[in-house]
Amino acid sequence: MPLYQQMVVQLQSRIESGEFGPSAVLPGELDLSRDYGVSRITAKRALDELAEAGLVKRERGRGTRVLERPGSTTMRTSIDGWLENISLMQSTTEVRLLSFDYLNAGPDIASALELPEGAEVQRSVRVRTLDGAPMSYLVCFLPGAVGRSFQAADLRSTAMLKLLERAGHGVASARQTVSATLAAPDTAQALDIHAGAPLLEVRRIARSADERVVQYIRALYRPELYHIEMSMTRKAGPDGPLWSAEEGVS
Repeated sequence: MPLYQQMVVQLQSRIESGEFGPSAVLPGELDLSRDYGVSRITAKRALDELAEAGLVKRERGRGTRVLERPGSTTMRTSIDGWLENISLMQSTTEVRLLSFDYLNAGPDIASALELPEGAEVQRSVRVRTLDGAPMSYLVCFLPGAVGRSFQAADLRSTAMLKLLERAGHGVASARQTVSATLAAPDTAQALDIHAGAPLLEVRRIARSADERVVQYIRALYRPELYHIEMSMTRKAGPDGPLWSAEEGVS
């Protein structure tokens, strides 16, 4: 990634974290070039990019000020309600199908779906938008036999979990990991963000009631539009006080 783009991502992150709040003045080109170890031209281009994105306003003699932005709608979910609330997703977001095809599973996908390497799998790539803003980038793999139960057009109007239920492959359990990653160029373009921007990454393997793996999904979320909430209570434990997640968090 070009140096100026790396600076844009880092400065945007500092703005969104509140380090530089509305009306705050960002460091000047000379200070940024020294702090980031880049040329003044690179620092200037990074600030110009932030201005073009509507995050800051540059004024001669007054510096670069952070602009006040209208609060964006945020999708919130709890740990215990992580498996998509189908009705909520369908009523509050829109989906755009970027690709839909069948291919032979490589080692990683075959392992996740517990299939032989080279087995047929369905791959779909979707973007969900919230109030017109791209919120998530979803790459989903299904065993070929499961995927053949619906068509690409169905994914444009119906949530994946609902389609699986209709086909008799309802999800009974799932295991997932949550981590952080950086946006690759194609993902960044789909989510309307800069390449290298931070994203929340969720990988989930879902099983049907008979313990068969029916879905492997990698979901990438814009952290300013998708939040995970958890309420916790401090309780006494054998080795001292422990934090415990409350049941029924919403």
